[in-house]
Amino acid sequence: MKQLKVYKILTILLIMQWAFIQIIAQYPSVIEKYYSNGLYIYISKFLRIIFGWVPISIGDILYLTLGIFVLKSIFITLKTKKINFKNTLFKTGALISVLFFFFHFNWALNYFRQPLFKTLNLEKTNYTTNELIHFTKTLILKTNKAQILITNNDTVIVQNPLNKQKIEEKSPLAYHKLQIKYPQFKFENPSLKHSLFSLPLTYMGFAGYINPFTNEAQINALIPKNNYPATVCHEVAHQIGFASESEANFIGYLAAIYSNDSFYNYSGYLMALRYCLSEIYRTNPEQYEMLKKGINKGILKDIKQSQDFWIAYQNWSEKYFKGFYDSFLKANKQKAGMKEYNKMVSLLINYYKAKKNTYPANLSL
Repeated sequence: MKQLKVYKILTILLIMQWAFIQIIAQYPSVIEKYYSNGLYIYISKFLRIIFGWVPISIGDILYLTLGIFVLKSIFITLKTKKINFKNTLFKTGALISVLFFFFHFNWALNYFRQPLFKTLNLEKTNYTTNELIHFTKTLILKTNKAQILITNNDTVIVQNPLNKQKIEEKSPLAYHKLQIKYPQFKFENPSLKHSLFSLPLTYMGFAGYINPFTNEAQINALIPKNNYPATVCHEVAHQIGFASESEANFIGYLAAIYSNDSFYNYSGYLMALRYCLSEIYRTNPEQYEMLKKGINKGILKDIKQSQDFWIAYQNWSEKYFKGFYDSFLKANKQKAGMKEYNKMVSLLINYYKAKKNTYPANLSL
């Protein structure tokens, strides 16, 4: 009876927590000041210190353990055919209540912080077709330059000699250089892990994720190596408190191009270029074909190689996983859902217009 009472209290607290989130989400400036730039800094640092040194993903192990526990409970219930609906209801409510609390306390309140365009003092959140085309042409020149710098041959695919673990180890250096200009992007105590679920993630169509309970950045170890630096920087952006996918993409791009590592530079420009080309192709396929002619053949081969990788793993379940994640993002005030990733293009263009004279000297656009 005492245990049931605890379950009831926790279930009631779940309702109260949900109500609190709906209210506090209306005050992004409060979350920005007191959580994202206050409490969260200490929470995330503590979690990365505790779990970062462990070579395997603690978060993945926790998910696996939770999954086994749930499946075992269902199996036992079905086997014994003894279902106490009242106990099951409150026990489930209690479990969700605890997870809901740590999910938001440890990380997810960052979904409701002030938009990055405000904190970077960007005037606009949209762009014209001409602005998109102009910026894409600029990106093509920069990506071409980065590819030639590495290969000395415009027809050759970039080959990074480092393994993926070594690539990960360079991410703090990339952020260190970025934080000199933007202290809000400070990154300490790395906690970057190859996900134990890399193969399932690939079938689901995801390159990585942040574990909100342990603050570990989980990277899909199977993705193409030239996409890896930008993906790592994207997940680090989540770690430092930027939950929005478009903002994490943008910050990851900035960190990559600010890096002293030419492979990071190339990966950052390549990611941005692919997003911009995708937007142009969606609205103007003829313009897309014209722009393609200016891209080095080695880069086009690289893009096709990456596309072929993901196509090889496409399956019927991917749309359901992405549909679930789309709903998850919308439930956390990311109105664009999965399209949130593509909103990075707006940040790219408006940042370029407002800050183009502040890019690192050796990479100045």
